[in-house]
Amino acid sequence: MCETLLLFGLGMQEILVIALIVLLLFGGKKIPELMKGLGKGVKSFKEGMNEVTDITKDEKDEKKDE
Repeated sequence: MCETLLLFGLGMQEILVIALIVLLLFGGKKIPELMKGLGKGVKSFKEGMNEVTDITKDEKDEKKDE
């Protein structure tokens, strides 16, 4: 029983089927554009989370100073 579970409990066969469906739906030329957009979205999300963390730290520092 050498069954490796990857993302969200999906095995390798399920991931391959999903990848094949995505390839059929979008084609080989469109996938890099989709991944680039996804990468930009993740980067933007991380920057936003860092801003929220910085603002929260500043507010805590101001309360400590009072």
